[in-house]
Amino acid sequence: MTSHHLHLVSDATGETINSVARACLVQFGDIEPIEHVWSLIRTRGQMEKCLKGIEKTPGPVLFTLVNNALRNVLLDGCRGLDVPCIPVLDPIIHRLAAWFGSEIEGRPGLQHALDAEYYQRMEAMEFALSHDDGQLPDVLNLADVVLLGVSRTSKTPTCIYLANRGIKAANVPMVPNCALPPNLFALTRPLVIGLTKDPGSLVQVRRNRLRMIARDQGETDYIDPDSVREEVAWARKMYSKNGWAVIDVTRRSVEETAATIMNLYARHREAEG
Repeated sequence: MTSHHLHLVSDATGETINSVARACLVQFGDIEPIEHVWSLIRTRGQMEKCLKGIEKTPGPVLFTLVNNALRNVLLDGCRGLDVPCIPVLDPIIHRLAAWFGSEIEGRPGLQHALDAEYYQRMEAMEFALSHDDGQLPDVLNLADVVLLGVSRTSKTPTCIYLANRGIKAANVPMVPNCALPPNLFALTRPLVIGLTKDPGSLVQVRRNRLRMIARDQGETDYIDPDSVREEVAWARKMYSKNGWAVIDVTRRSVEETAATIMNLYARHREAEG
């Protein structure tokens, strides 16, 4: 692995530039980036400190800046240091502006404004936390999405991710010999989705979980391969019997699972009219 310095410069929180950088860096398996995050850069003084940091540890610069004066200071400074300086959103923003025939606002942090979408996300997050792991089953019909799954199928992190997209998601654990909430079978509004996973992979994830919490790993059904296979088969049979959608999360990241759910949810809403 080769280490390289990478500077991420933003006039806002830096979340966008971080996401873009990570999406790009995963394509370079032999590179270990040393990230330097320069966020909330909104004055010339702050930009000059940023440039001193880049001079100290030279490396490519990715930036999202809407103030033209600050952009020019950064571009000129990087040109003098002979390091690449890349405005990652410019091609997208300018192509959209040309298509829409609209002026670019040019104000930093607009995506974080306290608008209706922001409050929708906060409400969805509160909903996900209060309906995690089978809590408040009597009001599941208030959810947009209900996720089912045996232990360690990424139900909770997927719900949290969906909440960040404004989707109210609840999750209900599938536990052998434990009855599911009766109203689950009569839901009319939410999209119900069953998550499943390869039994062998599930056993390994559960073993790792037990090690993390320093719990004795004696012979239990929780990590017994035969018992886990039966558990997964039972859950899948339940999904099929009730006509619930199924997603195999074995080789999916939480983001990929959530993206699939959002596509299914969009079609579900269209079908509802």
